[in-house]
Amino acid sequence: MYKEYFGLKEKPFGKTPDPRFLFLSKGHEEALARLEYAVEEREIALLTGDVGCGKTTLSRALMDRCGAGYRFIMIFNPRMGALEFLRTVAHGLEIEQPARTKDDLLRQITGRLYDLYRDNLCPVLVIDEAQTITELEVFDEIRLLTNYQMDDHNLISVLIMGQPELRSLLRYQPMEPLRQRISLHFHLQPLSLEETMEYLDFRIVASGGVAGLFTPDALQAMYELSEGVPRRINTIATNALLVAYGNDAAVIDAAIIQEVRDEVTL
Repeated sequence: MYKEYFGLKEKPFGKTPDPRFLFLSKGHEEALARLEYAVEEREIALLTGDVGCGKTTLSRALMDRCGAGYRFIMIFNPRMGALEFLRTVAHGLEIEQPARTKDDLLRQITGRLYDLYRDNLCPVLVIDEAQTITELEVFDEIRLLTNYQMDDHNLISVLIMGQPELRSLLRYQPMEPLRQRISLHFHLQPLSLEETMEYLDFRIVASGGVAGLFTPDALQAMYELSEGVPRRINTIATNALLVAYGNDAAVIDAAIIQEVRDEVTL
């Protein structure tokens, strides 16, 4: 449909993270650099941001940058009990038959962490949507994972990601022991107006198109509608391309964005 019409080789605003379409704003670049440092130092890092601001995309970019010396364990739905959490970590560490009891599980995890350290491999535990964790004991287990050390180094790095309410959750007194272990705090901001323009052009060009498809007044309207949130920008842009195709429009202007405004629920 609109791909051929605009000379695109693929859809520029897909919903799934794709390293070819990775656009790093100043804030995203800074966040990624800090996360790299935290992983290298085997620390606990906290990354927060509104829905759709690019936290998961950054975690994928971190995986690509870290290379072969790291083993990533991704937990996308951490709403579970402490025992299930430890079993999930064990599976991520490639423990073939995780034990059924907590004590045995911890012995298995400890042994595996020491094995990885001796092999010069650093496991990185990434916990997404951490604001959905309902059991305090899960946060305790996250903290206790960093008790395992060798040569003054932690045996595992932990990245905790979530929406802004996660910061409020961590301020509760029972969270103090974990909060003191977090060495990096970073809040991911939405894109600026200029970054929104750069983001749109970048993804259009990466798809085989030509920059400048969105007029200045369309950019302003899109920024106001999306508030600079990349996922919202993607939704608006995709619908705008469809409307422009249906209208035989060569460019996308503010009138098309206004039409999209009435159709898109954000």
